[in-house]
Parts: sequence; structure tokens; C-alpha cells
Amino acid sequence: MFGDMMGMMNKLKEAQKKVEDTKKRLDTVILEESSQDKKLKVTITANRNVKSISIDDELLEDKEMLEDYLILTLNKAIEQATKVNETELAAVAKEGMPDIPGMDMFK
Repeated sequence: MFGDMMGMMNKLKEAQKKVEDTKKRLDTVILEESSQDKKLKVTITANRNVKSISIDDELLEDKEMLEDYLILTLNKAIEQATKVNETELAAVAKEGMPDIPGMDMFK
């Protein structure tokens, strides 16, 4: 029984390390999102850190329009990054979960 517990703890530690490694790797996954007319471009990591924002000069003349563009494009970029992030972390979590009775709901 004690051996089973130790094995389970080791598996959980391994799974935790895989999650940490995946999070580090997601910092290097770069996603780009642009407005439909390409006047605004956002570069973001899969961990949802904005790396750069490129703004066409034309947008600088209209503050309200620029704000709308930023909100729409940033939200799209964050949504895209979240999907990648959740997919990657779910895959690692599923693969690393030990078989604990009653924990089937996490698979």
C-alpha cells in the first residue's frame, strides 16, 4: 500500500514537472492576430503575454477607432492563445494523471 502511495506521489511530481515544462515552452509559442484590414497586428505568446503591437499610422488619427481595433484584436489574440494553452496543458495533464479511483472525471 505504501509503495502505491509513493508511486502515485512520484507520478504527480512528474506530471507537475511536465506542466511546468509545457508552460515554459508555451512562452516560446508565438501567435499573431491582425485586424481584418491588417492595420493593427498583435503578437502574443501562448501564455497570453503580449510581445508586440503594430499600428498603422492611419489609426493614430482616430483615437476611438484605434481603441476599438485594440480591444477587438487583443481579445481575438488572447482567445487564440488561450485555446492553444488549454489544449497543450490538458494533453499533459491527461497523460500525467495517475489512475486514482474516483478521479476519472479529469480524463
